[in-house]
Amino acid sequence: MKKTILSLILVISFTFAYAQKANVRKAKDKAFMDTPDFAAAREAINLALKDSTTKNLPETWYVAGLIGNHENELLYQKALLKLPFDTITKGKAIMESYNYFIEADKLDQLPDAKGKVKPKYTKDIKAKLKDYYLIQQNLISYGAYLYEKKKYEDAVKAFEVYLEIPKLPLMNNELKMDSTYNMITYYTAIAAANANMHDKAISLYEGLKDKKYETQTVYQLLYEQYMNKKDSTSAVKTLKEAFEKYPNNAWFLQNLINYYIFAKKTNDALTYLNSAIEREPNMPQYRYVKGNLDESLGNFDEALAAFDKAIELDPTMSDAYAGKGRLYYNKAVRMSEEANKIKDIKLYNEESKKVDDAFKLSIPFFKKAAELNPKEIEYKKTLKNLYYRLGMDADYEAINKEINAM
Repeated sequence: MKKTILSLILVISFTFAYAQKANVRKAKDKAFMDTPDFAAAREAINLALKDSTTKNLPETWYVAGLIGNHENELLYQKALLKLPFDTITKGKAIMESYNYFIEADKLDQLPDAKGKVKPKYTKDIKAKLKDYYLIQQNLISYGAYLYEKKKYEDAVKAFEVYLEIPKLPLMNNELKMDSTYNMITYYTAIAAANANMHDKAISLYEGLKDKKYETQTVYQLLYEQYMNKKDSTSAVKTLKEAFEKYPNNAWFLQNLINYYIFAKKTNDALTYLNSAIEREPNMPQYRYVKGNLDESLGNFDEALAAFDKAIELDPTMSDAYAGKGRLYYNKAVRMSEEANKIKDIKLYNEESKKVDDAFKLSIPFFKKAAELNPKEIEYKKTLKNLYYRLGMDADYEAINKEINAM
């Protein structure tokens, strides 16, 4: 009786195991028939992935990967023929198959009963993952689509798969991590920042600093991420490092100075700036930053002298001319505020004329700035406001046309 029961158990076990292996074959058949039924294929393979007799077999995971891979290939053919196709379905098929292929490869590397490793699927998996990496219509296009749709978190996931592939052990360092790789890293970081995944964005930007891809912008964005995390120590360190690398870019020095001013460390700001000027006395950008710093401290004459020096060193520096214009403009604004307090009409009119004359002093500098940098609309907007205030109708109409044409 016991032998009969044992035999029955063995038969049942064998039959059940056979049924699950049949599900693996069924999944493959459903996916690769003339009119694929991917839903039925996935239903069959999911049963095999959950069953103890087949869930640890590399073939099961490999076939699971083949389903999404084949669906992607068919949609890729449509893309090549410029036929309509579902970008999301295509992208999800890639992502799904990638995860299955990775697990299949892990199981394929396990030693057999004799302790030998004889991978059966790794070569084909490697070829398919290479296509995901090298063919732009695959992961790059999917990530870009998600990015454009502002699905930033999903875009990060898609781009991260792209970034992982060349680092996989089975790739054996055969895939280049070139300028395209750096570009995708850059946009992955931006997507992460937009998704408020600040730690991930910081990690990616830090990795890009020495890759010579949009390096100055990378430093700027990295600084902003540290500021978003309220990590002022790392933010200041980033600005100083960038400033040492790119002394001609006033953005880094300006923001460093602004940080010190905001932190009420004006002496640190002046010390750092004066040190920079002493080291590079003929650097116009430093003089321009000094003009801004002196202006923020209310030192009109010192700011004017700094802007003049910047212009002397670089007569084409539009921002320095605009800085001078801003000094006179803001001085006129303060004069106007004081004039508005005067109750005597005659005295008020006299002061108003002085205010208008002060505003007029700023016009030549904004005009020069706009001439040197005609694409900067803010210079022209300021001129528009000045012409309107001063009743310079012809000039107002002319600058308004220029602005509308931009």
